[in-house]
Amino acid sequence: MKGLPVLSLLLWVCAVYFVGIYLFVGGFLLVRLEVNRTSTCGDVLQPGEEPGDFCRARPRFRRAVLLIIDALKIDFARFDPNNTAPRPYENKLPVLEETVSFRPSHSRLYPFRADPPTTTMQRIKGFTTGSLPTFVDVGNNFASSAILEDNLIHQFGQVGKRVVFMGDDTWENLFPKRFHRSLPFPSFNVKDLHTVDNGILQHLYTTMVGDDWDVLVAHFLGVDHCGHRFGPDHPAMADKLTQMDGVIRSVMDRLQNDTLLVVMGDHGMTDTGDHGGESQKETDAAIFLYSPSPLFPAPPSQSEPDVVPQTDLVPTLALLLGVPIPYSNVGQVLLPLFPSHGQTKDVVGGLSQLEALWINAKQVIRSVRSCLAPLVNARLHIFMFSNCVYLTSSHVTFLFLKVNRFLETYSGMAKDIPPESLSQLKDEFSRLSSEYLTTVREGRSPSPQLAASLQAYLTSVRDTCRATWARFNPLKMAAGLAILAFACLMCFILSELSLALIRENGSGLKVPVLVALTAGVCVAAGQLLTQGYVELAWCLAAAALSSELLFLWRASQSRTNAVAKNESKSPKCTSWLTPRHLLVPPLLVPILRCASLLSDSYVIAEGRAVTFLVFSLALYIPIHLNWDGLLLPPIHDPLKAAGLLPSAALPPSTVRKESSTLLACLGLLVGSLYLSLSFHGCREEQGSCQPSPFLSPLSRLQDTQLKNLHYILSVCSLGLWTYLLRRCLRHYGNLNSSSGTVFTARWILPLLSVCLGLHWAVSSTPEDSFRNLAELISLAQLALPRVAFFLLGLGLLLIWLDPLTVFVKTRAAATTRGPSLPPPRYRASTGISPQAELHHLIPQIYQRMRRSLEDGEPSGGGEVDNRPAVEAYGLGTVYSAPLLLFCGLLGIGLLLLHPEGMALSFLLLLLEMGALLHIHASSTTLSGLHGTYTGGFYVPWTPVVLWSLAATQFFHATGHLPTFPSIQWGAAFVGFPDGHTGTLLPASLVTLNTFASHILFAVGCPLLLFWPLVCEIRGSRGGRGCGEEGEDAVMEMRLRENPQQFSSALLQLSTRYLFILGAQVFASVCAAAILRRHLMVWKVFAPKLMFEASGFVVSSVSLLIGVTLVLRVDVAVGRWFKRLIPDASR
Repeated sequence: MKGLPVLSLLLWVCAVYFVGIYLFVGGFLLVRLEVNRTSTCGDVLQPGEEPGDFCRARPRFRRAVLLIIDALKIDFARFDPNNTAPRPYENKLPVLEETVSFRPSHSRLYPFRADPPTTTMQRIKGFTTGSLPTFVDVGNNFASSAILEDNLIHQFGQVGKRVVFMGDDTWENLFPKRFHRSLPFPSFNVKDLHTVDNGILQHLYTTMVGDDWDVLVAHFLGVDHCGHRFGPDHPAMADKLTQMDGVIRSVMDRLQNDTLLVVMGDHGMTDTGDHGGESQKETDAAIFLYSPSPLFPAPPSQSEPDVVPQTDLVPTLALLLGVPIPYSNVGQVLLPLFPSHGQTKDVVGGLSQLEALWINAKQVIRSVRSCLAPLVNARLHIFMFSNCVYLTSSHVTFLFLKVNRFLETYSGMAKDIPPESLSQLKDEFSRLSSEYLTTVREGRSPSPQLAASLQAYLTSVRDTCRATWARFNPLKMAAGLAILAFACLMCFILSELSLALIRENGSGLKVPVLVALTAGVCVAAGQLLTQGYVELAWCLAAAALSSELLFLWRASQSRTNAVAKNESKSPKCTSWLTPRHLLVPPLLVPILRCASLLSDSYVIAEGRAVTFLVFSLALYIPIHLNWDGLLLPPIHDPLKAAGLLPSAALPPSTVRKESSTLLACLGLLVGSLYLSLSFHGCREEQGSCQPSPFLSPLSRLQDTQLKNLHYILSVCSLGLWTYLLRRCLRHYGNLNSSSGTVFTARWILPLLSVCLGLHWAVSSTPEDSFRNLAELISLAQLALPRVAFFLLGLGLLLIWLDPLTVFVKTRAAATTRGPSLPPPRYRASTGISPQAELHHLIPQIYQRMRRSLEDGEPSGGGEVDNRPAVEAYGLGTVYSAPLLLFCGLLGIGLLLLHPEGMALSFLLLLLEMGALLHIHASSTTLSGLHGTYTGGFYVPWTPVVLWSLAATQFFHATGHLPTFPSIQWGAAFVGFPDGHTGTLLPASLVTLNTFASHILFAVGCPLLLFWPLVCEIRGSRGGRGCGEEGEDAVMEMRLRENPQQFSSALLQLSTRYLFILGAQVFASVCAAAILRRHLMVWKVFAPKLMFEASGFVVSSVSLLIGVTLVLRVDVAVGRWFKRLIPDASR
């Protein structure tokens, strides 16, 4: 077999796809430009005053305490006295409602709305800088780097305020060496509910009574971790919220009159305890403001905001504590905290709303005049103003200036704010400035409409910023689209020309690769000469595009030459390019699915839609066979019986058996599809949808009987998975040798299943039970999954190193055992049924091997008692057996990363894979009824499309969705309950969990090539009639007899599978590009693009692993033959 050409061609195709994805994503998911400028105390000017030091003025509050309760959603903070049967998360923070009710001038409670993505790092960045995150920032949540933009922590340090931090160690990564004192605790272990919170409580109260701090930040994580581990509706959540209620009360008791308390959540959580998306349950947290001294100048009124954006905290805290507002802020001051115009006499350090707004506007003007040209001035005005949406008169004025200055600077640097928007905002700013200056000069009180106009202006500025930061690089996007489109076309052509490419021995790849390298180097040299630096993306683009175009040109030339050489066969040579060949049902299904990706409704309901597509395409197979008259035995024809017409290739009994098998497997497939719908998750857009109860870990279940039932069901599913794998291998005689693969099947596979079952039992044990065995349980939670990982790695390594499962018994060995041991006793000792030996165990090595072994022996001496000279058990499934075991073992390892309830879903996955393989094998056998078999091993489009659709279907059937909240982060802590020191290992575990179905179906894709041979019937190939002497069912040994066809069939199968996957990615890319300004782009299409692209990368790598394993088995088979027949050149 020519393995190197196959592997090199597949690597090249995957590399081209990767470059296209890299380019498009690089142009679609851009991060905004960060302005590395800082505000200073001299920036703050009141109307008519000369520059001074704003920070020298006495602030309204000298100190501030920030209690950040991670994932404190607004539902947790509300209190309903009429709720007599509260759920675990309800009415557990009564201190907030009590304080707001009895001391309204000292406190307020608001919904606190976060901008997506609702991940902790982005939220910390948002409420310290006042800026807005971009979509791609979600990827930085687990690789936090220092914040370079101006922020509150930096401003506190600039004015000499001592900031003490304790809690989530993410802060230490974002603000290195910025704290006067820091007490960070590890935050990544979501199963740990108490370490961070208890560490804070050990130092919080002693720090508060001391005098070595001005700003105290404490970030609690217990509520968030409890949500991830148990969900909000769990007694552990009630305990944690009750603990936080006591913490808030204790802190309030220790506050001084000049201290401000802010209790807030950084984001909310879904009903399953997750976050990261943009649903209201994830974005709506709570914020509670309190001070022992009067904080609000007026009681609550109808004019108070219904929701406070998180960015508004930044300018509000800055003005209350007397520090400059961070330069990049686009938030607005919370108006109810500040007095209106003329009511500042009783407020220490207070400014009226319009005064502050004017200060902000004046700062904008200073930035405009000192920095930029007139057009840039308009841009600067816009950005500086978004800082003051909720300010009172003087504070709004101050923030107005601040926002406008930032906008002017940003627009001058980034050049991405539309000129028409800049012009409109500049005109509005000029009008408001003129109106306010006139009011000040004439000594009149400003009208309420002026403050409202200022707030509306700043709101429009923030909306402009939010829209602008969703920016794209059209050139990169277009290049990525072009490369992906050509890659799909190239992949399709490769699948049709696989035999010709294999005959060239891979030489057709050398020229495209050389051209690609040349183009990449030339582009790099040109960039160095013109720009002075090299941009890798364009070098890769030039290399990929040039190699694709050259390959397509050479394919076109070869087709033209083929037509010129043989005109009579030209239609056949070019038939795969015609619409009639392309628009067949197996290809129409993926085409329609790709077109549907432009619909957000389809993406939302994709799980059920793909299930329907799998069912429809599977049903097409027997309908098509019946249409061609192949599903039922042919009607008896006297002419055929007389020999006047050729007889059928298969006897009627065989046809009936294969048809029954096909229909039975179709029924099994339909049942698996129906049951798999019970394991789907729910998107926010699906309204009343209820997620599957199997998605919750056993530790979340409160009903003991239900927990035991789920555990028994999971263990039975796991046991059945193991039994079916071993039963299949034993049936085909692959458990008789002493190879590493057989050792894995006999011992490692069941041991791994036992470890997994014990791990489920231990992890579902409540923390408050078996207190005397707490240390042993903790040790088991650590050891069992790690032992399982070790067994998994050992098993996969043994399969790779020693993949053969063939057991050889020669005639000489049989003679030494003596004639008293009849064949049946030997069969019983090996645990193989006589029927299985007859049909599947290759009792006769195919003719060349037998002639070589019997060379030189007397005639008739090659067999004794009608038994063959050599019996090779398992030789007929020598390729599929290690691959099947590899997939089965890998499946158990991936199941380890999922909740226990997913065991039944994984069992359905195995049954569906088996059903698809048998349907494919039976349809292939029935298609040979007319004796049309030509000796090839090619896999039609229908099973390939079904295989790829099944991978997507079980992506949803394992509880996953193309949304960030659906990511099962708990997988990162399986075997690592204490967390990780880096991000590579947890990211890998989460990736394996998310794309488990993609991995299994991609690795097992070569089984589509082998299974029709595994299920081969004597005489079914070669077109022999049923009355003739049929040849032996040598099964997969046919591949060894036809190495070129073997290689080309494997290449064709792989490229067809990559074509289907690549078409899905291309459709997602087109949807994201066309709908980039769509309302649902960041909620539906962008996450779908990310999941499709990631799934393609994972599937491609997995497919390469599966193909490489097949090539490894082929090498091992060749060596085995050489050892068995030294003179044979195999």
